[in-house]
Amino acid sequence: MTTNKDILMTTTSSAMRLFATCAKGLEPLLFDELQQLGSTNVRQTAGGCWFEGDLACAYRVCLWTRLANRVLLMLGECFIKRAQDIPVAVAETPWETIFQSPQQTFLIDFSGRNHEIRHTQFGAQLIKDGIVDRFRAQGLERPNVSKEEPDLRINAHIQKEKLTWYLDLAGDSLHKRGYRQQQGAAPLRETLAAAVVIRSGMSKEQGVVFDPFCGSGTLLLEAAMIRFERAPGLARTDWGFQRWSGHDQNIWAAELEQAQQRFETAKAERQAQFVGFDNDPQVLAIAEQNAIGLGLNEFCTWQVANAEQVSAPAVSINQEQAPLLVCNPPYGERLGEEIQTLLLYRRFGAQLREHFSGWQVAVLAGDDSLLKRMKLRSQRKYKLFNGALETTLALYDLTQKQPEFTQSQSNDLANRLNKNYQKFEKWSAKEGVNAWRLYDADLPEYNAAIDIYDDCVVIQEYAAPKDIPEAVAKDRLWFLIDTVAQTLPYSAENITLKVRQRQSGKQQYQKQAPRGLVRVVHEYDAQFEVNLSDYLDTGLFIDHRWARRELGKLSEGKSVLNLFAYTCTASVHAALGGASDITSVDLSKTYLAWGQRNFTLNKLYGRQYQFVQADCVQWLREQRPQQRYDVIFLDPPTFSNSKKMDDVLDIQRDHVQLLKLAARLLKNGGVILFSNNKRRFKLDEEGLAEAFLVAQDLTQRSISPDFARHKGIHHLFKVRQSD
Repeated sequence: MTTNKDILMTTTSSAMRLFATCAKGLEPLLFDELQQLGSTNVRQTAGGCWFEGDLACAYRVCLWTRLANRVLLMLGECFIKRAQDIPVAVAETPWETIFQSPQQTFLIDFSGRNHEIRHTQFGAQLIKDGIVDRFRAQGLERPNVSKEEPDLRINAHIQKEKLTWYLDLAGDSLHKRGYRQQQGAAPLRETLAAAVVIRSGMSKEQGVVFDPFCGSGTLLLEAAMIRFERAPGLARTDWGFQRWSGHDQNIWAAELEQAQQRFETAKAERQAQFVGFDNDPQVLAIAEQNAIGLGLNEFCTWQVANAEQVSAPAVSINQEQAPLLVCNPPYGERLGEEIQTLLLYRRFGAQLREHFSGWQVAVLAGDDSLLKRMKLRSQRKYKLFNGALETTLALYDLTQKQPEFTQSQSNDLANRLNKNYQKFEKWSAKEGVNAWRLYDADLPEYNAAIDIYDDCVVIQEYAAPKDIPEAVAKDRLWFLIDTVAQTLPYSAENITLKVRQRQSGKQQYQKQAPRGLVRVVHEYDAQFEVNLSDYLDTGLFIDHRWARRELGKLSEGKSVLNLFAYTCTASVHAALGGASDITSVDLSKTYLAWGQRNFTLNKLYGRQYQFVQADCVQWLREQRPQQRYDVIFLDPPTFSNSKKMDDVLDIQRDHVQLLKLAARLLKNGGVILFSNNKRRFKLDEEGLAEAFLVAQDLTQRSISPDFARHKGIHHLFKVRQSD
């Protein structure tokens, strides 16, 4: 074990060694900033920069840094091989000269791990033990740990065998400037906002800055603070160093006074206009209050406006530089928001091209593919992190003529969508249904299905082949969405996207982020509730409509059993067809409740309609043959291993056994309508014959024109007991 006692200095000496932390990607900017603030021996590393300076320099960095999260004064370091060595090493630091009194509280922030330290809580405990041991060794009362508003924050980090510990001079994170009393729903961290503004090329001579998605104003206010030389920490009233014994109030007061004077001078001498648009008046009110708190609202204008229809704001000052537009449009992270976000970027890009000639533009986006929808050529791009989310900052020089982007893909997709829509829209109206399939991977490169539900569109993305790069597949999907929005007569708010691929385990029943795109659709004489946004499936398998209608025709005066009933749409058709009684069985309580709503929707009431929550296979095994049915509708999943089921169901392997179990409950002369969606399903006729069952293949008859491209989309059989 070695200890560098020279590093344990906590005086105002110019030899203080410090470390400023920052978000990933901001290290080069922080390096430049620290040099501008008078730091010496600045060295960039992952997650921040080392630097040296006297106490005035440390205060200046805390007060002026726009990019760092914390400023840490190094207290000690050592190499450790055993965990028990850590308290011994930490106890060599003269903690009694760091704390103002033993009555002060402290908190340990520990990061990193190695073969000895596998949990940060354990590492923090060892650091705490070393501090407490030092006080006890000096015959002093020990200070206490406090997780709520500690007087001092001690930061420790271990990497391999090297342990380093620091005093956090700032206390709370430096992104908390003190001016943002309220914020919008998706706030941008102030340090990232400052980085975006700096990367955008904004200078101290900038005359006009505009944000058409301003929210609570963070980007504009960080830009305004740069323009008017307002120290980011000027509004903060609480600092960690104020409770450190090395704190010098006179030096700190001098730094504060100088920062305040620079701000007042800049306000008196400079002109600038900061304009923020947003479609939410409530967040604009918050932005205005934040600007007032900074003393900058006289230079700000806030206006309710839609960015998709925005034009360049009126400028009331003379400006030598090109005006700057800087913004952070929505990312569309929630399921179902992708389409609205894509169209937003496309329309916003068109507005920029038409109305912002002569401007510099900086756009922070959550995805490169979103930026592509703008159809503008970027001058430069930077990778930045908004928390854990990787983002791209793209810069556009609209003082130069932008190239015209020709359509890289052909018009085949739009032509196919138009042709299909003209054909099936008329067919569906004549057929008496308003839920139908428009497109099903008709063109192989656009690998998705598109379904119409009344006034809504559901785009179901299939998993791309393994030989197609992810970026290519995503770009094709977004082109498809863009083409749908431009070609079909549906609003973006009524278009939703789902990923269709094989699910397993709990994914089969996983509910998506709620959006509530619910409709009532009609299918012949029946009405059904569909949820187009919140589940992997909509509540209605529209390719099975013929089978449901066939069930209705078979049900008059009959006793009906619907197994794997899902939302009981087949049961509704049976009831409307005049069934004497219907039992619907499904594993999901949610889907059975949905099924009961479908019955209510069709004004079907009575005790003759039973809803049973059970594992269908187990339920079949437990039923006594005395309970029999005239018609059984059997529509199992292709594969299921739900945690609620006792067994794994594989329909290809298990269909004969499943049909045998169901046939036990058939009345004489009864029938089973057996369907499934396994594309390459093959009926085991020999196995059925051994079970004294015979099947009539109704598959081709059951496939409607809107599904005619894929003959194997489902299979339907009428199964009877053989004579």
